[in-house]
Amino acid sequence: MPDALDLITAAWRQQRPDVDVSPMEVIGRITRLSALLDRELATFFRSHGLEFWEFDVLATLRRSGNESGLTAGDLNKAAMRTSGAITNRIDRLTAKGWVDRVPDPADRRAIRVHLTDTGRTLVDTLLPLHVANEERLLTALSPTARTELTTLLRTFSESLGDTSLD
Repeated sequence: MPDALDLITAAWRQQRPDVDVSPMEVIGRITRLSALLDRELATFFRSHGLEFWEFDVLATLRRSGNESGLTAGDLNKAAMRTSGAITNRIDRLTAKGWVDRVPDPADRRAIRVHLTDTGRTLVDTLLPLHVANEERLLTALSPTARTELTTLLRTFSESLGDTSLD
């Protein structure tokens, strides 16, 4: 069954047979999948009273394993989605009681952000549900296909310079 990109590239091939639009078959699908996954994840987190970015920041703090928290800069680097608005996001999470700002004991000028007990409980409760939701989203792919796709996407990401959290 053709997907949206098959229809788009077929139209381009008809209108511009002189242009090789095959790169669109990959880039277009990744772009469309990103939008579809963003929508699915947003729906999931809204059903639990959160925005996806809220879970992302909370999960970043949780997986860091650093009980003293992270600086805003460290959070920005380690989050799966970068944001220049990290201070505003921290403010909003603080207002909800999910994170606290504490002075850095090693540098009085720095502030560290750490999970509150409520924030930690929220992440620990939602993580298995989030992973189960991602599992649901991947049901069309066999374990072998997932492994192959992971390898291909890693290679593609690395080729574009995505090799560290910096």
